[in-house]
Amino acid sequence: MTLPLLRSCLSTACLLLLLGACERAPSASQADAGAAAVPPPLDQPVEDVPPATAPVSPAPAEGLARYDGYGDMRFGMSADEAKKAWGGELNGKPSEGTTCYHLNPISNPTPAYFAFMIEDGKFVRYDVSNDKEVAPGGGKRGMTADEIKKLYPGVTEQNHKYVEGGKYLRVKDGAGGNGVLVFETDAAGKVTEWRVGVPPQVDYVEGCS
Repeated sequence: MTLPLLRSCLSTACLLLLLGACERAPSASQADAGAAAVPPPLDQPVEDVPPATAPVSPAPAEGLARYDGYGDMRFGMSADEAKKAWGGELNGKPSEGTTCYHLNPISNPTPAYFAFMIEDGKFVRYDVSNDKEVAPGGGKRGMTADEIKKLYPGVTEQNHKYVEGGKYLRVKDGAGGNGVLVFETDAAGKVTEWRVGVPPQVDYVEGCS
């Protein structure tokens, strides 16, 4: 073999050795660096996830009882206007020589169950002696005086005229209207009936009597 040919073979062999070294596995330091670049899987989210919450229940629908009337009926309406606004049949008419009387829905089991007061031809008050109706603000027959006081801040208290130990709990319209809500309690402090009306009729403790 000639000298030039030998040199050519040696050069080729060195080149192959260099190429093989470039294709070898990365060093330990290179492997560690690559592993550090990949974030480990997370058992917990980076940020706090708020707990699931139950859907908010809608507010209860407003009842028919109001400080200025009942349903579509408004204090100050004439008797005929009040009857029309009621939309159903009502019993009751004034006795001869009187200007105060009550109108009662024909479905009433008793006259005191639910009644609209008319005086001087105007709708001025309604009385409730049943557990079905809810007073403006949430009061009901059967509640205690303490429960009423919690519902109605600023309620005033007076002794009952006929029931020893009973009370009148009087609540003014918080919106500034003329309407007044009055709860009557027995000696045990339980609400037995309530009424809404305008003064002075709302304070008639005997009704139209």
